[in-house]
Amino acid sequence: LGARVARHLAGRHGVRRLVLAGRRGPDAPGAERLRADLTALGAEAEIVACDVADRAALAALLTAHPVDSVVHTAGVLDDGLITSLTPARLDTVLRPKADAAWHLHELTLDRGLAHFVLFSSAAGTIDASGQGNYAAANVFLDALAAHRAALGLPATSLAWGLWSGGGMGAGLDAADAQRIGRSGIGALDPDEALDLFDAAVTGTGHALVPVRLDTAALRRRGDDLPAVLRTLAGVTARPDHGDRPRTLGERLAALPAADHEHTVLEAVRTEVAAVLGHAGPAAVEPRRAFTELGFDSLAAVELRN
Repeated sequence: LGARVARHLAGRHGVRRLVLAGRRGPDAPGAERLRADLTALGAEAEIVACDVADRAALAALLTAHPVDSVVHTAGVLDDGLITSLTPARLDTVLRPKADAAWHLHELTLDRGLAHFVLFSSAAGTIDASGQGNYAAANVFLDALAAHRAALGLPATSLAWGLWSGGGMGAGLDAADAQRIGRSGIGALDPDEALDLFDAAVTGTGHALVPVRLDTAALRRRGDDLPAVLRTLAGVTARPDHGDRPRTLGERLAALPAADHEHTVLEAVRTEVAAVLGHAGPAAVEPRRAFTELGFDSLAAVELRN
């Protein structure tokens, strides 16, 4: 997303000098193409190798390349169940987001910045099954923006939903995309997202959630819908359980014992098909292990829920 934003700043807003910092700097894939694009747009682009989470390295960078605005877009995923998140896995995700943001905050306090923009994620606000480390990192960014705003400093934290064709959404497979779609969270077109970026940066809010919501899909989630989304989805009260479908237990209680195994198997196959994005339960081979069917830890969480 950093490359998209850089091109946007140069092309639409006429920014003439950009310092682009990343761990690989000019050796990063696409770096030279990005430099050429920015040069063609009339901007001077300095692509620098710097681990922004390394305070000393960042301090040296800011001394050599002074800036008047900051846009922090870094992000790393290492998804898993909370019980599997070791200190190292937490550090992998928090360091490039939270540590780097805090260093940027402290090292620019005396620079009179015009803008300080943090790319957070809706995972910290709405729904983050299997992403406890990532959610925590993004909540930190939102809190940092609130802290800066309280100090009278420029601050905008954008808790993005998915961008189509870029960012964290670029590596999603079909099953992941379908799973997210069923949750009611759609993908933003990049041009639409950049329009929202402009509106946010020129507005007054310090913590915003630019995300596309499918309200019909949200309503279908029923009791599973997070409280923060209930009003947005037009669900103001819990569903009337008098009209709800019978639970599996209730269905089994009404059937002879001889039918129980088949009924449970079909219920599981139906849910597995939904989680994996298959057309129906017939696509789920009942004698294969979940891992052979394509389950990962996030799919397992959805099936359990």
